[in-house]
Amino acid sequence: MHAYDSLYIGGEWTPASGEGAITAVSPADEQTIGTAPLAQAADVDKAVTAARSALHSAAWAGLTPSQRADAMERFADELEKNQAHRAALTSKQNGMPIAVATAAEGGAPPGLLRYYAALARTLPREERRPRLDGLGDTVVRREPVGVVAAVVPWNFPQTLTMFKLAPALAAGCTVVLKPAPETTLDALELAATAERAGLPAGVLNVVTGGADIGAYLVAHPGVDKVAFTGSTAAGRKIGEVCGRLLRPHTLELGGKSAAIVLDDADLEATVRGLATSSLLNNGQTCYLSTRILAPRSRYDEVVAAVAALAGALTVGDPLDPGTQVGPLVSSRQRDLVESYIAKGRAEGATAVTGGSRPVGRDKGWYIQPTVFANVDNNASIAREEIFGPVLSVIAYDGLDHAVALANDSDYGLGGTIWTSDPDKGLDLARRVETGSVGVNYYALDVGAPFGGVKSSGVGRELGPEGLAAYHSLKSIYLPSQGAHQ
Repeated sequence: MHAYDSLYIGGEWTPASGEGAITAVSPADEQTIGTAPLAQAADVDKAVTAARSALHSAAWAGLTPSQRADAMERFADELEKNQAHRAALTSKQNGMPIAVATAAEGGAPPGLLRYYAALARTLPREERRPRLDGLGDTVVRREPVGVVAAVVPWNFPQTLTMFKLAPALAAGCTVVLKPAPETTLDALELAATAERAGLPAGVLNVVTGGADIGAYLVAHPGVDKVAFTGSTAAGRKIGEVCGRLLRPHTLELGGKSAAIVLDDADLEATVRGLATSSLLNNGQTCYLSTRILAPRSRYDEVVAAVAALAGALTVGDPLDPGTQVGPLVSSRQRDLVESYIAKGRAEGATAVTGGSRPVGRDKGWYIQPTVFANVDNNASIAREEIFGPVLSVIAYDGLDHAVALANDSDYGLGGTIWTSDPDKGLDLARRVETGSVGVNYYALDVGAPFGGVKSSGVGRELGPEGLAAYHSLKSIYLPSQGAHQ
């Protein structure tokens, strides 16, 4: 049982101003695994005030970039000490297989901190440019954008927190973090780790709650930038608020990405790759290639191979190292996935494997990995984000048709190309309207920008571009020596 009775605000553990609580329930057996306090608007006010005070404090604003990097590396050291605990805590809360959580939730956060600490050391705070009119110089100065509201989802909570927190710290910002209700416990553990690392008071603050608290934080007058990962529907609401307030924002939203299997693809290698690029984390990953586009000449072969892959995956306890597919995060999420499976059948698609709850698992929110054949690209299961282990195999005629199908989507976040000719794959990848695409595999690169186009979001995280999102640029015009105004 993981019981927290306080929020982390201004470097102190502070009781919430109300008496509500968040109860964490295991998706594997439906038992209570922990509790956390429920923040109120007054707690958000305190957190934003603490973040704004820290933003200008000598303990934080007075640090050089190298000193900030030192603080980030101490934070990374502490995260490495408890990475197994944090990984297991995520797995218990959201059903992520522990083999995935060990890398993504345990190992990735300190790595992200170290990457951005290195950038903080090397990126100049100022650069001097000669004016093009010859009248002097301009000093271009990078300053922290200010207080950041970081609102993160439940599917990869530690990693997606660090997508925002690490570059924000590197830039000299301060952060108010609002985790998803389903994964509140690990956020408070992250705060405890930051405290042990000696991160200055108020630099990181954690408030809890649902959509109402998130909305209050996003619109708070003391916030300078919003960083959000979550659904497109929620992202649109946040974008509207930030647009009205002229507030910078980064939105990483939903996806319905396509895997284009070329007629020359090695099918055995392809399906091995699809196990992660299409079904990672029980299908609860935003960039997954959940539309499998197959050449009509090999359609039946591709369907059979993908179905065999899905049917062979081990469904079980997320804490078992042998589990490949754990439960969905909540009963509500399983209901949603089951409703899409019903829609797929009603609209004429054929479930060639899965399509129901696994036999013998009466407790927990499990669903069998499901593969649909005979899917039209206009079907609900091909157009809407399901966020579960459900794949659609769609036939195409020629590469132009494949690209047209891939691009015929409201989304554009990820995607994959599968071929024995990498040069052909690269050429095809250039034609897909998306923020990222992999040739014969898919894995995010910490050193390269990640984000979406169309309804998949606004802005980029990761890479130097992810750090730039937390800087405000100031130009200081200097006259030539001896010039007078």
